[in-house]
Amino acid sequence: MAYDNICRYLAQAYPIPFASWLLNAEVIEIQPLPTELSLEPIRSDALYLLPNSGQILHLEFQTVPTSSPPLPLRMLDYWVRLYRKYECPIEQVVIFLKETKSPIVYVERLAVGGTIHPYRVVRLWEQELTPLLENPALLPLAVLARTDTPEVLLKQVADRIGRIEEPEQQQNISACTEILARLKFDKNLIRQFLQEDLMRESPLYQEILQEGELKLVLRLLTRKLGNIEPKLQTQIQQLSSEQLEALGEALLDFSVTQDLVTWLENYQ
Repeated sequence: MAYDNICRYLAQAYPIPFASWLLNAEVIEIQPLPTELSLEPIRSDALYLLPNSGQILHLEFQTVPTSSPPLPLRMLDYWVRLYRKYECPIEQVVIFLKETKSPIVYVERLAVGGTIHPYRVVRLWEQELTPLLENPALLPLAVLARTDTPEVLLKQVADRIGRIEEPEQQQNISACTEILARLKFDKNLIRQFLQEDLMRESPLYQEILQEGELKLVLRLLTRKLGNIEPKLQTQIQQLSSEQLEALGEALLDFSVTQDLVTWLENYQ
């Protein structure tokens, strides 16, 4: 499951709660910025312009500490591109999701020769629970906060999700919470406190499922038929979840690309 993608969704859907939490200040006005930066395209997880303070807040979510290129170099690369484009102060925050003893999660700067570039690091397993319970947008992160009593933590988060009045928001927050909780807790423990039916009704969860089904079907087709031409890939991407499931069964009988073409023509 793409845990970073869940966090990217939350940060983009609820920018003010994230900015207020990370800056420890009330943020009233915020302007999301394009996350794809210039030169060789790289995409950040979340970018906000805070007009009142004239600064940019840049967030990166990490499930594992290692990356290529290494995270400190990536943060410098992001900073240079952002400053070149916007010429304003930039607050960079890396949020590590899954607890680890790796020393990498304690590195908070790039230091090479005379070049030193600092950034903030948030290790969620060290964070206090209370601030994350105060806003529905941060509830999915709350399950990864510091605790000695997992059952109490999960119950508190579940109770707060139950108070969300808007149905679709409640479903999406529930889905994000259950998915991120899998980084830390056993599934059986999660099911004791979080309502699985809420997650499955979530439009976001359905989108995640469909994305996973699409990747699986394309991978199976490539193994069966070789490279799939872009035109056919586009047609496959437009299929519904039910159609992807049907294609996943049908492709077992395919032997040549024309079999796929014929199948798609019938469904159209």
